[in-house]
Amino acid sequence: MKMKLSFGEKVRNLREDKDLNQTQLGKAVGMTQRKLSYIECGKCEPSVDDIVALCKFFKISADYLLGIKEK
Repeated sequence: MKMKLSFGEKVRNLREDKDLNQTQLGKAVGMTQRKLSYIECGKCEPSVDDIVALCKFFKISADYLLGIKEK
């Protein structure tokens, strides 16, 4: 049985697949490194604007990040 990844784990995996650090991704999507770190570790929930920015940057559907369907 496959373990479901959290929102933050999916963001971290996508970021690492592009060989970006948190600061680089944060600048690209308009958020601070600290906020991105908190999102990745589950300390805070992303805003709708954050989700949209991440989806546009990674060219993916919000359905994947939100766990509605797999990539």
